Amino acid sequence: MITLNHIGEFDGKTVTLGGWVTKLRSSGKLKFVILRDGTGIIQAVISKKHVGDANWELSEKLTLECSVKLTGEVHADDRAPGGYEIFVSELELVGESVDYPITPKDPGEEDHGEDFLLNRRHLWVRRQDQVNILKVRHSVIRAIRNYLDSNGFICFDSPIFTPNSVEGTTDLFTVDYFGTNAYLSQSGQLYQEAGAMAFNRTYCFGPAFRSEKSKTRRHLTEFWMVEPEIAWMEFDELMDFTEDFLVEVVKQVLSERRPELEQLGRDISVLENIQKPFIKISYSDAVELLRSLGQIVKEGDDFGAPDETVLTKQFDRPIFVHRFPHQVKPFYMKRDPNDPRWVLGADLLAPEGYGEIIGSGQREDDYETLVNRINEHSLPMEPFQWYLDLRKYGTVPHSGFGIGVERTTAWICGIHHIRETIPFPRTIYRINP
Repeated sequence: MITLNHIGEFDGKTVTLGGWVTKLRSSGKLKFVILRDGTGIIQAVISKKHVGDANWELSEKLTLECSVKLTGEVHADDRAPGGYEIFVSELELVGESVDYPITPKDPGEEDHGEDFLLNRRHLWVRRQDQVNILKVRHSVIRAIRNYLDSNGFICFDSPIFTPNSVEGTTDLFTVDYFGTNAYLSQSGQLYQEAGAMAFNRTYCFGPAFRSEKSKTRRHLTEFWMVEPEIAWMEFDELMDFTEDFLVEVVKQVLSERRPELEQLGRDISVLENIQKPFIKISYSDAVELLRSLGQIVKEGDDFGAPDETVLTKQFDRPIFVHRFPHQVKPFYMKRDPNDPRWVLGADLLAPEGYGEIIGSGQREDDYETLVNRINEHSLPMEPFQWYLDLRKYGTVPHSGFGIGVERTTAWICGIHHIRETIPFPRTIYRINP
């Protein structure tokens, strides 16, 4: 049995395929079946004359999403879905599918509702648009790993159970850890700082959990992040590195997934325009720009999703908003030595209204200063003793960032809600299936 991603190697040959029926129509003594196997699609032609009575009778039982094995001769045909047809000589019905709930809709017909599809996410992921989105997600992850691996990074896994908050928030998922409280990790960053002191450049890739009751299209309760950390790197160099990183990630995804993106209706020219230099704008200048565009923004406040949307629609490429007020950023961010009101941190906003996809910054590397910051944020000192040790024993300047896989995938695909960019989304309203 072969898979459809290799079908081009078998033009004119007889092969056996296994897959699921995704479309079916009849024309007298001919049936046309669109078969998918997860790697591609093909049109199967079943002729009563060529398959015989038994196979023809079996073909009458085919239904949407039943699984079949087909044997036949492959022929190239540019008009056929997938560019090839298979003329069936033998047919086996492997698994029946009765009353499949997610039915195709005719043009102009209203699609199934959001809750209907999410309640059947285990089946919805079979649909071609969802397959395309999740293939793009796969390529986003691979492109990120490829770039980091080829630039001297070591994968250094951070734990998911943690004894304390990373960012000082109370919005944590608490877990009974053998009689004591532990928390599901918001970020692997602090542990990457330890890794960078050992390996110079490390990253982690894993799930993160936020218990804020966010209801926006940009938020999930469980999401996946890649978090690189780099010893000896300071803030301006970090922005340059992040810029190079994202350009290459988009370039690789375009190279691998252009057909999928085109099927999703993505404007490819927007992604082709993701080139250096990105826009760099300070927080203060961003506030003034937003006010000139009619947004009500108070100096010292963090930007909300509407603010990010307005900002990103002014430019045709990603934007670094840098040097935020220290009050709105975590305790570990280093203050700007030229003006301690600001931190050496930046949010990278994707264009077209997609908002923040990368948060980055230089870390405070001085022991006494970091102790003061922990106290200023009213955090308990004991859980951070190990973190403070990194400043006691050979401290160096270091920086890093976190990139959200789902937000990045949503932007690259050009889709509205990030819940379609993860196989089984978790939100404040949903933990099933």
